Amino acid sequence: MDLLYAKEGPIAIFTMNRPEKYDAISPEMMQLFEERLMEFMEDAEVHAGIVTGAGEKAFCSGADVLEWLPFVKARKNSPWRMPKTMLHGLHITKPLIAAVNGVALGGGGEIALACDIRIAAEDASFCWPEPKLGIIPRLGGTQRLPRLIGRAKAMEILLTTRRISSEEALRIGLVSRVTTKENLMENAREIAMKISSLAPLAVRCIKRLIMDGMELPLDAALELESEVGLRLYDTEDYIEGGLAFKEKRTPRFKEIGRASCRERV
Repeated sequence: MDLLYAKEGPIAIFTMNRPEKYDAISPEMMQLFEERLMEFMEDAEVHAGIVTGAGEKAFCSGADVLEWLPFVKARKNSPWRMPKTMLHGLHITKPLIAAVNGVALGGGGEIALACDIRIAAEDASFCWPEPKLGIIPRLGGTQRLPRLIGRAKAMEILLTTRRISSEEALRIGLVSRVTTKENLMENAREIAMKISSLAPLAVRCIKRLIMDGMELPLDAALELESEVGLRLYDTEDYIEGGLAFKEKRTPRFKEIGRASCRERV
């Protein structure tokens, strides 16, 4: 199976599973991503996800052209749509962590960009080589990268197709942490477990506000933040958090399903 999905308590792990092809994206992988991401959002027991690649060499090397060309050609005259994933068409309500364990090329780098937190192994690297092939990074590369690291640096990276080491990725803010390859998943699990210990409604609201607020003028974003934040005071999670603090115990927050923070507060 081109994408593995496993649960470890409150954490879901998505593993791109084509190590013999550097975990290149296949049509099957994209379809499985849609199905498993929907399962991830609907599962009341899961609060955070980790995306990584199988094997030692790659996180994901981008699209497998040898599979996509005949696949698209065969469906040229029949109804077919690109699966909805974190790349496009699907708003993921729970935090996703990219554990970049090797090369992240083209669409592989864009999968990492579409996650909320990125950590990388010391030997990981990023590159968007599409202009060498006469195409562009069309799965979010030209839009998410400048939002993360700034327009000037994104221009330089995308227009020169220069490979970015994990050290440089950390320095420019593309990743938030660099670890040894041996400790990569341990670090990713540590982050995911910390997220999972917090109030799920508050976590989702923070994610949604950051994503939406980046597209708004500051005054409008601050107004939205205040509106959503005030409404959280009326939730059971807020009451439980206060009681747990007073009683010096671990809070027992309630799961809110797959609805977004705006739909429930």
